[in-house]
Amino acid sequence: MKKDYFLILLVFLVVTCYGQDKKVSVRTELERISDIGNLPKYIDKTKLLQVSSYDTTGGNNDGFSGQYSFIRKNPDSSLVIFEETGNGVINRIWTPTPTEDTLDFYFGGANDPSYSIKFSDLFSGEVFPFVEPLSGNEIGGFYTYFPIPFEDDCKIVFRGKKLEFYQIQHQEYPENSNMENFSGILSAQAKAALNKLIQDWEQIKPSGEVTKKDQILEPGQSLTLAEYKEGGRILGITFQNASAFEGLNKQIDIKITWDKDKVPAIYMPVADFFGYAFGKVSMQSLLIGTKDNVNFFYFPMPFDKSAKIELLYRSSDTPENDEPLRIISEVTASKEKRLPNQEGRLYASWNKNIDAPLGEPHIFLEGEGKGHYVGTILQSQGRTPGMTIFFEGDDITIIDGELRVHGTGSEDYFNGGWYALLDRWDRKVSLPLHGSLDYSLPYSRTGGYRLFISDKMPFEKEILHTIEHGPEENNAPVDYTSIAFYYADAPVSENPVPPTNELSGTYVPSTYVLYPQLMKFSFNGKVTMAGNDWHGTSGGQIRIDLSEFPDGKYKLIGDIEKSPEGAEVSIWQRQKEKVEVVSFQSEEKEVEVGKYLGEVTIDEFNETITLRFKEDGNIHINRLILEKQDE
Repeated sequence: MKKDYFLILLVFLVVTCYGQDKKVSVRTELERISDIGNLPKYIDKTKLLQVSSYDTTGGNNDGFSGQYSFIRKNPDSSLVIFEETGNGVINRIWTPTPTEDTLDFYFGGANDPSYSIKFSDLFSGEVFPFVEPLSGNEIGGFYTYFPIPFEDDCKIVFRGKKLEFYQIQHQEYPENSNMENFSGILSAQAKAALNKLIQDWEQIKPSGEVTKKDQILEPGQSLTLAEYKEGGRILGITFQNASAFEGLNKQIDIKITWDKDKVPAIYMPVADFFGYAFGKVSMQSLLIGTKDNVNFFYFPMPFDKSAKIELLYRSSDTPENDEPLRIISEVTASKEKRLPNQEGRLYASWNKNIDAPLGEPHIFLEGEGKGHYVGTILQSQGRTPGMTIFFEGDDITIIDGELRVHGTGSEDYFNGGWYALLDRWDRKVSLPLHGSLDYSLPYSRTGGYRLFISDKMPFEKEILHTIEHGPEENNAPVDYTSIAFYYADAPVSENPVPPTNELSGTYVPSTYVLYPQLMKFSFNGKVTMAGNDWHGTSGGQIRIDLSEFPDGKYKLIGDIEKSPEGAEVSIWQRQKEKVEVVSFQSEEKEVEVGKYLGEVTIDEFNETITLRFKEDGNIHINRLILEKQDE
């Protein structure tokens, strides 16, 4: 009897402990995303799904009118914006247009709200537990990654009259999953898990055996940074002197091979791998980037039998100008082998798409196999001068034959919003999980990155992850350079082609368009500005910075408006008058597009132009255009 009693007790304890371990709760989700070591682990029998305000007709009305910003309207005019049956965890909510209206969350078919919060308070950082680094706002977007688990079903109702842009992602769990319903009140264990996440994410510090090398990399040669002859996992790669990899040509490649595979798992320019933007250091995320002139990469990379990390120096078209580079590297690894049934190996698909074909989206990742998607880095360069209209394109993800995710715009995909507006998506900004790599209206270029840690996208059979270029029909000319990071047992997709000098080069336009909202100004005298309308008194001066453009001689062209109140101005570079008179006067209002204004030179001593008012009056400039002349 005693033996039977102890056996029953043992079974009870095992079942109890197993049930506790399997329960999906705020605590378990916070613990999962806090520990970066979990990234290679598969999430079996789940789906990553998204509800968003995208224009279902294929147009670009992704939230402006609010027409597609709800699932249905209730009799009291409130809006149902999310409704899912079964079990799941909401792991991302994003909008560029939060309001002060209330969101009501209904769990398990409840008739009354299970939890309510002001929409804007999801992102303010002032309402616990929606705090940094999982919640916040920057680069025009408002986001939260705080996990909201639910059992049986979940409905979210927006208590306002109009909602604009939004995206809500959730992980769908099997019917028999043991789930916790979110209440807004955290247990002591959940609070401890949140505090640990905040501490862990302050700075990732991988521990293990360090291979440090100080070597000279010669043009046309290669170096081995680290090589392992038995299974383990690489936990970190760092390079000192990150500025050595800056430049337009990107001739240094990184190549990582697992288990003597014929095809490298990672093979691309070093600058792209570490998130540089158009030849300059940029990215500084939780796991990838550059800080204090040191490149770092902290994705865990388990392997089975062997691993090799190499750098290759491609000779340029003028090899006599290539200089040797000093490479100081550190690779941190452990002897903990991969668990093949539970973990994938890391792969990165590099895709340089020059003048992306019209009518077709750019592909981040396409292929067959099992794995999960964990990160995107994208540089995008417009091929026509002017507004970055190509960034209107939506991300679309089809997994295992099913449309799982459809976004509302390219900066939205990177948790931003409102490109080309001051203090929104207007420059490089780095946050732990996402950011803008760069933004330049004159160069018509931008880029972004996003890490999928709490919301990694699992696929069982196949994945097609793309982004459109242009508002509709992929009709905007653009160059794309993207990296798709994913874990799998084997590569689901090979790089389209390995890096070459032609592919790794950086496109430099010869025509630059300046819009007033992002010009850099200095003033002297009495000058006032209201949008594109500038008023000055006689002798007033407006100096416009041109230092970001290449040296050379340029035609200066303007799209201007004339009026009876228009002024006459002269154009100067330093103390030299370049254009004697530009008139903004006319008897009636009229627009002149492409008006030739004069010739200017940009060099290290002339990096500005100055408009000097010859009399009191107004000038209205829609944009200025610099056309570089052949030397």
